[in-house]
Amino acid sequence: MITLLLFGSFFLFLALGIPVAFALGLSAVTVLITTDGLQVLDVVPSVMFPSLSSGTLLAIPFFVLAGIVMQYTGISQRLVDLAFLVFGRFSHGLAAVTIISAFFFSAISGSGPATVAAIGAILIPALIRNGYQKKHAVSLVAASGSMGIVVPPSIAFIIFAVVASEFGSISITRLFIAGIVPGVIMAVAFFIAALFVPRVRELAGLPVKSGKGLLAAGREPATTTGAEVAVSSASTASSTTASSSAAGAGGTSATKTRLLKANRAGAPVSTSRSATSAGTGVTTGSGNTTGDVTGTAAPAEGSFGEFLAALVKAIPGLLIPVIILGGIYGGIFTPTEAGAVASVFALLVGLFVYRELKWPDLPKVFLESGVSTAVIMFIVGVASLFSYVITVEGIAETVSTAVLGVTDNKFVILAVITIILLIVGAFVDAISAFYLFIPILVPILLAVGVDMTTIGVFMTVNLAIGLFTPPVGLNLYVGAGIGKIRLEEVIRGIMPFLICAIIALLFITYVPAISNWLPDLLGVG
Repeated sequence: MITLLLFGSFFLFLALGIPVAFALGLSAVTVLITTDGLQVLDVVPSVMFPSLSSGTLLAIPFFVLAGIVMQYTGISQRLVDLAFLVFGRFSHGLAAVTIISAFFFSAISGSGPATVAAIGAILIPALIRNGYQKKHAVSLVAASGSMGIVVPPSIAFIIFAVVASEFGSISITRLFIAGIVPGVIMAVAFFIAALFVPRVRELAGLPVKSGKGLLAAGREPATTTGAEVAVSSASTASSTTASSSAAGAGGTSATKTRLLKANRAGAPVSTSRSATSAGTGVTTGSGNTTGDVTGTAAPAEGSFGEFLAALVKAIPGLLIPVIILGGIYGGIFTPTEAGAVASVFALLVGLFVYRELKWPDLPKVFLESGVSTAVIMFIVGVASLFSYVITVEGIAETVSTAVLGVTDNKFVILAVITIILLIVGAFVDAISAFYLFIPILVPILLAVGVDMTTIGVFMTVNLAIGLFTPPVGLNLYVGAGIGKIRLEEVIRGIMPFLICAIIALLFITYVPAISNWLPDLLGVG
């Protein structure tokens, strides 16, 4: 009865349009009042505040700050430039560029929606110009962004380690390392899905230009003189909201490669000859700006010198995950200290290396980081109250006994839990879902012989897929806003990526070595 009241009221509040965090708190309070009366409400602050005082959770604001700072430094553009020079020349190369850029930006931001916003403003217009339908371009970026909570550093892994600690020992370091191989498998799955996505010219019976196309592409010039172009796109994101403006671009017949240039709103962008201000438009060598245009990708062959230049520009950003994982694995600092180091390093890169983060921007950066952190920590507080009710009312033990009484077959139980998490992940964020289900599911999985590392990774990947699962996957909303497309269209385009992601999830779930191999190889306990 208590179980039905707790979860029934929670889903009723969700159906009424109440935000997840408030639905968690209200359903927990409803059960407490029903069972023990109003006098028990004094337990609410005594449960919520201690849950927020964990030293481990202190890593969250630092990683959030590091990710937001890097959004202001243009690192996403530099990662795209580097990936494009390596893979852009191949067939479906732009899809590979999108996935690889998302993978590496995930290692910086630790957030799915932030990853979608950062790379989407650059790559969604480029994918469309390269022949992809808008719904598939947005879907590819939305799906790729889900790696943000799997590839370390992951806020989801930090939360899992904190909540699951009462059921068994699991270190954040091990979870971070364990997420690398599943992240790669997800990336491969998304690329395979992209191979089966038709492009507009294929549908029209026309040949598709090879992946050698330049990202900065658009209307073919009237003459054969090379006009160098630069495009500026605005993008900002937090853990809960994101908005961006996508830019059009002009073509070039010059043989020398020129990569798409993009930056945050209001920041000056420059090339050797010309630049546009933030927004949508095309600037030719003469400095004239035109409106938004579309077209095909221009051919480009990047030289080794251009590759080295792009690599040098991207190195400061690429060093952040190296510093985080290398420092933690080397025993130089804890995950919390790693977050602080990453934040300071990101600030130094933005202010003194890339010089795109200006001193007047710092109050805005810190405010955005503070708001994002406050949202996360509020969810942690109310979700911990919900988890407390599950524990003290014996709900977890009751459900565990009932499930194991029906079957103790590990594979059947994993299949059932996978279905439950896929459904829940489409409606509830990962942090809330962990507090909802870890007290119930972890004891069951441990009882049938699933190790804690595999549990953490497989639950996180499940909920990562939920970020782009209709109807309310957050990445879908972010991508639709950037691509200026109705959500219904995005949902029609997401299915190939969703199917391939679920297949990858099954491998990760039923092959524990995928999660445990790298941590065991490195001796991470």
